Amino acid sequence: MFTKDAGVLQGTIELLILKRLSAGPMHGYGIASWIETATGDVLRVEEGSLYPALYRMVQKGWITGAWGLSENNRRAKFYRLTKAGEREFEQQAHGWLRLSDAVSRAVTAVLPDGRSR
Repeated sequence: MFTKDAGVLQGTIELLILKRLSAGPMHGYGIASWIETATGDVLRVEEGSLYPALYRMVQKGWITGAWGLSENNRRAKFYRLTKAGEREFEQQAHGWLRLSDAVSRAVTAVLPDGRSR
């Protein structure tokens, strides 16, 4: 899914797409570029992962797509959140924050022998 971090949990790409689209419509390349920038170049989504994820999300009713012109006058499909997508983003974001907080606590916890690692 991600070329720079193969251990990222499955489904993270959908959460990141939902996050980007919560700011407004965007085409696939723009979504991928935003993910790379927003994660400080830690995550990069390849086309082979991005477009199947977008297709799945359209099928689930979370996003819709419509053809338009990009900033450089190229034909591109622009995706936008639906009401169901807005709800899904809120649920996934809440779940992710809860999970990441729990994992961070466990990873930094002091072990029974007094070591932190």
